[in-house]
Amino acid sequence: MKNRKVIPGSEKRMLPSAKVIGKLDSDKRIEITVLVRRRNSESGDGETGRAAMRLGTRLPAERRYLSREEFAATHGADPADLAKIDAFAHEHNLTVVQTSIPRRMVKLAGSIADVMAAFRTNLKRYRIGRRIFRGRTGALSVPNELANIVVGVFGLDNRPAANPHYRRLDQIAGGGKSTRSTRALRRNALDGSFTPLEVARLYNFPSGLNGKDQCIALIELNDFDEQGRITGTGFSTADLKAYFKKLNVTRPQVVAIGVDGGANVPGPDPNTDAEVMLDIEVAGAVAPGAKIAVYFAPNTDQGFLDAVNAALHDSTRNPSVISISWGGPEDSWTAQSLNAFNQAMEDAAVLGVTVCCAAGDNGSADMPLTDGQGRRLRDGRPHVDFPAASPFALACGGTRLEGSAATIKSEVVWNEGDRGGAGGGGVSSVFSRPSYQSNFKIPKSPRGKAGRGLPDVAGDADPFTGYQVRVDGRNTVIGGTSAVAPLWAGLIARINQRLVGQGKQPVGFINPFLYNSPKLLHDVVRGNNDIDGTLHKYKAQAGWDACTGLGTPDGTRLMQALGG
Repeated sequence: MKNRKVIPGSEKRMLPSAKVIGKLDSDKRIEITVLVRRRNSESGDGETGRAAMRLGTRLPAERRYLSREEFAATHGADPADLAKIDAFAHEHNLTVVQTSIPRRMVKLAGSIADVMAAFRTNLKRYRIGRRIFRGRTGALSVPNELANIVVGVFGLDNRPAANPHYRRLDQIAGGGKSTRSTRALRRNALDGSFTPLEVARLYNFPSGLNGKDQCIALIELNDFDEQGRITGTGFSTADLKAYFKKLNVTRPQVVAIGVDGGANVPGPDPNTDAEVMLDIEVAGAVAPGAKIAVYFAPNTDQGFLDAVNAALHDSTRNPSVISISWGGPEDSWTAQSLNAFNQAMEDAAVLGVTVCCAAGDNGSADMPLTDGQGRRLRDGRPHVDFPAASPFALACGGTRLEGSAATIKSEVVWNEGDRGGAGGGGVSSVFSRPSYQSNFKIPKSPRGKAGRGLPDVAGDADPFTGYQVRVDGRNTVIGGTSAVAPLWAGLIARINQRLVGQGKQPVGFINPFLYNSPKLLHDVVRGNNDIDGTLHKYKAQAGWDACTGLGTPDGTRLMQALGG
């Protein structure tokens, strides 16, 4: 028997509320994703990340992004490494289903028995509430000759990986009344809501632009049953037609792309349909000239990661901005997942793709009070949401916005308590403080370290001043940082249209530039995101804060500063 080594960061714990309910069919065939190191591996020195940070400080006209061919040659997988994975697969009766040099990925398939033997793990059937899934605990291992090659293995465990970050006004208890004064809401619609176009006007999005010739990628996660069949999450073309007709906006071109068996399946789950429709309708309203590419994948760590990489390396549609409205508390992810997603964000930066991520809807706690079974989730400590916590993501927090026409009357931190949600934000315990935040007063992480602070930016997210959308044949109002990520994605698509039209590079990784020019944004200085009043973290203040970051957009001013 060959000597083996543990894959660093592959250790997985079982959720406290999960119960083992039996063995799996050892003959059942499953597919897994093996992520391998970059060609000319950096041995952990982080040069790709540092290069992206340096690039991000420059104006787009002064940047040079890697072409997809250059990226594959310098940052993709080494064919020799992939050949070793092929040999490993053959030795363990596994089939190579797909290989990608730029994505540094090999997809393997085989029986559960063979997969367990290959990675020395024990898979079992678990139940949480009504959900039955395939799970594991402990670490994975590979033969010594693969120890420095394999970065992570995904898909053995298919527990749900992430949650959507939205709040529907019609599902909030209390008759749709805010905990704040509603006297000022007459400036909004009668219920306090806006169309996405009204929000864009308040934030001074550049006029005369619609995102033409750009592509916005949306990442959406499907629910699935015990057999792996997709059971929900999708968009309705009929709803999109009706929605954009009512807005008097040309309906954008929307295309659904399946990843790992993911699919556009609207109807069975109106809750997750709301996430998809919110993303499409917000991004599509403010950038109707852009193509909207919706990447559907199963809601697992494998599906989520594969969807992000599929969008990033899609040479057919070439997204210039990716919007992600799903996530979960940073410490609910394995170290291999954190590392893999962060590498994908680094890749996006050197390719010139902006990644906008929702920062969460449960304030500085970043988790609801209880789970679906009534079990208490909060642990009395602050948490940040991932993948927004990646230093290479544009983390999008939430505000409560009041105004009319192009005039903002009031903007404060979104915090309606547990009933109405609050904008996520805080300080990472995993990711070190990036260089672009070195000159800002950022609190220590819960573990006492100098961590990455988030969010970076913000936008209207309070459901009581939320967005008018259409879901499953009904008009409704939805808030949440899920709306802020596609809002910023739509703004960046507009700016990219102008920049590219001038022969310049697209926005790409924007964080360092924003932190070097913080006065480009509307600073939000009132409120806090302590959702239940127990953590006493965090308060808004002048400059950056862990509630709304640097602030909300002045789109035209930002475009001009970027050279557009």
